[in-house]
Amino acid sequence: MVARMAQKKYLAAKLKSCLREDKIQLWKPPYTNENKEAGPELKELAQKYSAKVKLNENETECILEEIRCEAIERGTGNEAYKTTGVATLYVVLPSKMRKTGKNMLETKLIITGEELRSQIAQMYGFQEKCIKIIINKKQLDLGKTLEEQGVTHNVKVMVLELIQSEEDTKKKVQEEEMQHEEETMKEKEKKERMKRTKKGLEILATRDDYLDPDTTPYLDIANQTGRSIKIPQQAKKSLLLAMGYHEKGRAFMKKKEYAVALPFLLDADKRFCDCGKELLNTVDNYAVLQLDIVWCYFRLGQLECLDDAEKKLTTAHKCFKRCYGENHERLLTIKGSSGSEKVLFLRLYLLQGIGNYYNGKGKEAVEHLQKANTLYQELSIDPEKINNLLYLGFSAQEARLGLRACYGNLEEAASLITSRREEKAQIRREERAKRRRRLDDINTLKTMGYSERAAKKALHQAQGDLDQAFKVLLDEPQLLLLNDDDNADPMAPHQFQVPKESVDQLMYLGFNHESVEEALKVFQGNIQLAAQTLVHYGGVLPAELQLSTEQTTPSEESISSKDSPTESAGTSSSSTEEDMETDVVNEILEDIPEHEEDYLDLTLEEEEQVIKEYLTYMHEEQP
Repeated sequence: MVARMAQKKYLAAKLKSCLREDKIQLWKPPYTNENKEAGPELKELAQKYSAKVKLNENETECILEEIRCEAIERGTGNEAYKTTGVATLYVVLPSKMRKTGKNMLETKLIITGEELRSQIAQMYGFQEKCIKIIINKKQLDLGKTLEEQGVTHNVKVMVLELIQSEEDTKKKVQEEEMQHEEETMKEKEKKERMKRTKKGLEILATRDDYLDPDTTPYLDIANQTGRSIKIPQQAKKSLLLAMGYHEKGRAFMKKKEYAVALPFLLDADKRFCDCGKELLNTVDNYAVLQLDIVWCYFRLGQLECLDDAEKKLTTAHKCFKRCYGENHERLLTIKGSSGSEKVLFLRLYLLQGIGNYYNGKGKEAVEHLQKANTLYQELSIDPEKINNLLYLGFSAQEARLGLRACYGNLEEAASLITSRREEKAQIRREERAKRRRRLDDINTLKTMGYSERAAKKALHQAQGDLDQAFKVLLDEPQLLLLNDDDNADPMAPHQFQVPKESVDQLMYLGFNHESVEEALKVFQGNIQLAAQTLVHYGGVLPAELQLSTEQTTPSEESISSKDSPTESAGTSSSSTEEDMETDVVNEILEDIPEHEEDYLDLTLEEEEQVIKEYLTYMHEEQP
């Protein structure tokens, strides 16, 4: 059944190509008469084209008739849209529900996304809350109208069913109700998961790398050897968000949950576009994402909904060439091998072959499918060699990546994996040493009276230079106000009782009484910090540090609010928010792979099946 549908699409594409070449419009005379019926000339056309597409005349005529009817329907819809504003939408259902013929829905574009979802659910028997709608590669916004979202006449509407419904419809009513409740709960969980993913990624992407990763994890960007690379902060945030959504989508792709993965991948695509062309030209992540998006559409059986699939694959190919070199020479320089990356080209050629097939380009389809097959044969790994490496204590992932990088040579693979482990261990040692130096510098600044938070921020701005960090702290007085206690009372400096001996000690250094008292209040008795600041600013606190005279005496309202029970409730709420923040961050971190080449670790089982399937379809086209 699937093969027949695929081949029918291929033949229809070939016939459409013939019609375009001959500039034939089937919806016009002589092929369509005034009653919109087929003229005898259609049969003559079928006789002419049957040899070209290697199909008998009757089947050729049937496909031409379908093309003609589709054209007439489209023309009628266009007229209706012009006169009434009623648009025709082409609904593309999940592959398991695919029927022959087109699924069309007529509607005005002033309805909301929620109303469209409701109509589709009723028409095709879906549970409304268990489907997602994707139009023009964007998830439908339920609250906005179709018009506001750029939905136009004749657009394709992709339906994703997120919950697998029970096949047995004869179950008891009670069981059906229980199933419905479970599905509703799962759908709520999925929506919550999307929200939590967004929140977790936003938190991680905005965290600065001056934080302690042992207590406050943050994301960093590394090169192909695992070493951190410096990127401007704004571009880094956009890139981290894009990569985070991509990794989340890939986590679901590994489980073959393509309907769940696709919205994350489309979000990643949108985020990557915010990074700027210059950055996208230097990393292969964007190219890999393009492949993953097209692969998802294909595995969902809805490739026709991705109108720019060919463009995405071309973009991926160009990006790989820029990043790896025309003949992979950059990869060879950096890594000494290009074997692992060949899995990306295998998937690229395979998807290009499938795209050509559905566009009726038989020769190009065969060419790309054969290139994919050649790479598959090259990249297939002997299970015995995998077992040998497992016996040596390496993981299955390390074994696959190592053998592909070394073109199947067992000894070289073992040596490469060992070498990479040593490189990673060296990077970890360097990071630990860097962290120890940083902690020593933080403690040095703390002994000088600065808060830990201020010390971390200053060292971050000074790129780890202790002397420069000290200067930063003096030049940026707002840093001096950073407190390690999140629950510190903002009125505390105003209420601080300055010890007379501290005042005398600073006045002995030549500062006037008023400045000394204010400095000691601001720094709550820290003589060292008060003295350093007064010396740096010529005996007077800078405006940013001066206490407001209006707030010197706390108001009754602030005192009563301090003593009220709402403070404890606020503390509890803050604690709950911190716990939730930790949870959503951990959920993101769980999906980020430890191995930097995880995206290259494809078992190729799916690819093998698809290559065989499409080469079988194209068997008659091969010379």
